[in-house]
Amino acid sequence: MPATRRAAEVRGRRDELLSIGAVLAFLRDDFPEVTISKIRFLEAEGLVDPQRTPSGYRKFSAADVERLAYVLRMQRDHYLPLRVIREHLDAIERGEAPPALPAPEARPGPLEEADRELAAASGVVLGVRLGRAELLAAAEAQEGELVEWESYGLVSAGPDGGYDGEALQIARLVAELGRFGLEPRHLRAMKAAADREIALVDQVVAPLRRHRNPQTRAHAEATARELATLSVRLHAAMVQAGLRPRPN
Repeated sequence: MPATRRAAEVRGRRDELLSIGAVLAFLRDDFPEVTISKIRFLEAEGLVDPQRTPSGYRKFSAADVERLAYVLRMQRDHYLPLRVIREHLDAIERGEAPPALPAPEARPGPLEEADRELAAASGVVLGVRLGRAELLAAAEAQEGELVEWESYGLVSAGPDGGYDGEALQIARLVAELGRFGLEPRHLRAMKAAADREIALVDQVVAPLRRHRNPQTRAHAEATARELATLSVRLHAAMVQAGLRPRPN
């Protein structure tokens, strides 16, 4: 069914509230990668606010469905991050025209934009490529320390023997933790936790990465970066909450 016809059908049922399954059926023809989990995620991010029945079931209006379609279209076709899409939706709600979309040549790709958000959340320096001596100097570390970090899988070089911005950030953090007496062996639990988070993200994006549509595969990588950003934020929030003094 063409998108315009589906949109007209949704608008024709404006007074009817739809279950999340019915919403998924409306969206899937245009957005085959969408899932119930994705819809719930967009709700959690404040991009849609369905009603709830007394028993807790979500009920979506036609306006909710149109908002979801707008979000998914902006992600797929224009690679906009959620914070920018939220600005668009806020403008539309105020009766204003949404901000102009960037020209294709000026618009960052999905991975570039998602990497920027992840870098902002984690402090990673983008675009860096360092040799071994440069990494040691930037991290203010000794060769023996780097050897030990690598033996525990905390830092690793790329195929060309160089180190990227993520490796630099990890090296700096490991070195800083070492000044408080935390040795690489103490950080194995953090590495194991990160590996488990990576596996969870891979589970979510694996079906999209296998898709034949190049846009869907690109969206998979952007989704992976977005999930990584949320994971970083969640980890920081949980650690801070756990360390906060409790009232007696």
